[in-house]
Amino acid sequence: MRRVPEPDFRQVFDETPTPLLLLTPDLVIVAANRARLEATATTLEGTVGRGLFDVFPLNPDDPGGDGLVNLRESLAVARDTRRPHTMAIQKYDIRMPDGSYVERYWSPRNVPLLDEHGEVVLLLHRADDITEYVRAREDVRLSTERSDRLRERAEQVEADLFSRTRELEHLVADLGRATARAQLLARATSEMAATEDAEDALVRLSRLLVPVLADWCVVSLVADDRRARTARSLRVVSAWHEDPAARALVAEYAALRQSALTSDPLLEGALTSDGPQVVGERAQEHLASVLAPGRAQDLVHELEPASLVVLPLRARGRTLGVLSLVSGAARAPIGPEELATATDVAGRAGLALDNARLARRHRELAEALQRSLLSAPAQPDHTQVVVRYAPAAEAAQVGGDWYDAFLQPDGTTTLSIGDVLGHDTEAAAAMSQVRSLLRGVAVATGAGPAEVLSGVDQAMVTLQVGTTATAVVARLELPPDGPRRTALLRWSNAGHPPPVLVSADGAVRPLTAPRPELLLGVAPDAHRSTNEVLLEEGATVLLHTDGLVERRGESLQQGLDRLADVLRDLATRSPDLDSLCDDVLARMLPARPEDDVALLAVRLHPSDRPRPAEAGPVRVPDDVPDAPEVARRSRDAGARPSAGGGAAGASCRRGTRHRAAGHQRRPRPALATGDLRSRGAGACAGRAASPWRP
Repeated sequence: MRRVPEPDFRQVFDETPTPLLLLTPDLVIVAANRARLEATATTLEGTVGRGLFDVFPLNPDDPGGDGLVNLRESLAVARDTRRPHTMAIQKYDIRMPDGSYVERYWSPRNVPLLDEHGEVVLLLHRADDITEYVRAREDVRLSTERSDRLRERAEQVEADLFSRTRELEHLVADLGRATARAQLLARATSEMAATEDAEDALVRLSRLLVPVLADWCVVSLVADDRRARTARSLRVVSAWHEDPAARALVAEYAALRQSALTSDPLLEGALTSDGPQVVGERAQEHLASVLAPGRAQDLVHELEPASLVVLPLRARGRTLGVLSLVSGAARAPIGPEELATATDVAGRAGLALDNARLARRHRELAEALQRSLLSAPAQPDHTQVVVRYAPAAEAAQVGGDWYDAFLQPDGTTTLSIGDVLGHDTEAAAAMSQVRSLLRGVAVATGAGPAEVLSGVDQAMVTLQVGTTATAVVARLELPPDGPRRTALLRWSNAGHPPPVLVSADGAVRPLTAPRPELLLGVAPDAHRSTNEVLLEEGATVLLHTDGLVERRGESLQQGLDRLADVLRDLATRSPDLDSLCDDVLARMLPARPEDDVALLAVRLHPSDRPRPAEAGPVRVPDDVPDAPEVARRSRDAGARPSAGGGAAGASCRRGTRHRAAGHQRRPRPALATGDLRSRGAGACAGRAASPWRP
């Protein structure tokens, strides 16, 4: 079919020989065509943006003239009723540039222009200057000799006026429909892109399509990508009707359709092809024929559909759903222009759905990759470690945040948390390298926090790990001469947000160093200092990355203060450590976090009783010795120490020793700390009297 050129309605408006004005609902002039300007001796500059009756005031020499009064009333009628209003011939004079007034007669018609919601956005004022016609008619009255000729002329003028009015109304209607279609495409694109929830986007889309393209619609998705795409595999996600009174019927029909569906060649055709399936008439007969007898079929007869279009929601060679547009008998079947618009909308919806599917898969893969790079923390006897990782809301984004908790060869618990610069796969790979280096240096050397960070700095240079990272390394030690119910936390900070100490009494304070120190990867010979704090039983230390506290428009200190306030409030409300961590994330993170968050919390449980059940089982490497206090108590009790850490240690590792008797286990290198074993609290009752086993 030959392509019809798209008309330039702005040019049509300007070139129309009839004088035209576009007005706002409050009668401010928006535009005037050339014929209007010429007929009234005005200019666009002196007209647009001014009130109609400011530009065309009442003639002071004719105070009894009611033409402008009648015009104001007619415009109000057209605006308030949302219907065109034609006036009788009106007389109102036009002020000329020199200030004088010229007598003019007009044939006005006022037409409201509505938006897609039926609200008046503009008023089209057409006023033919028929001054000559009126004067000619007056001449006819005065001159009977010319009456026949003038009557014919008058009739022709009136016929021409009527014809031009109708043509203009058709042009206005076409312009309104074209504008509505353009607005529909723009809003559909915007709505589909405004949410990552595909079903929510389709619900919004159904509200846009009705009533612009149809009286009601049903949107369905393919229920499962792994199943064959058939009409029965569809899942209805949205149904909407223009008439509020019929919406419940459409919703009920949509809910029952799939279970009552026998077969539907239109749905099947939409699923297997890339073009629309059209039923221009007898849609009610078709829809009823594909449903089993029952309530769904009865609803079809109540809704009385007359025409139907079914379009596939396709993208990248796959059909993701189906859009059904239905209209009643009062509405003409969908035309070529509307069908082209509907096809365009369906294509955009399909692309948005597929983008959401791909984004969801990419995000799942990214999260799986990120979590695979983070291992489960060690769980020494009376020390509970809880970790959390919360990804950013941005789809398919991985980051450089990490946490770690492991034991050094002497049994000391070492904690680390850090953040490599960047939010991509390169950052995740660099994070894995830096984290592994830190683990290796700490386990191989048995050094303290400052020495470990210095060793990582030097190793990054030697191994050419071209990145920078912030990090905190902390070491939880049992003071050799200190109280038995305390532990010494020694830490070093490389440009990272400070850890936070929550005492057993709920007091909160950040663990800050006297002065900030450089990030890892900046200077291999940078000075690293170690700081210390004595922890009482019941104390909790929280390590976190900057994503927990940083917000746009807020300083880092404000975020740290906010975290401290949250911890003070939760210290008594969240008694167990898991709940505390979950509540901190819930209170601190926005609905759509912009950055990843790694969180590590360690709590010291009382050493004179078994490990609490909520702390979970003990998880330590097999080849790490027991704490010196355990061995000392075993010797005091007269037990013979063993390689496992004394009699108590032997009783706790009896299962392991029994397994070893069956076959010789190879020695494991000190770096292999990832192979953890679990022991329940009840299995280690022999350790109940000891302090923590760091």
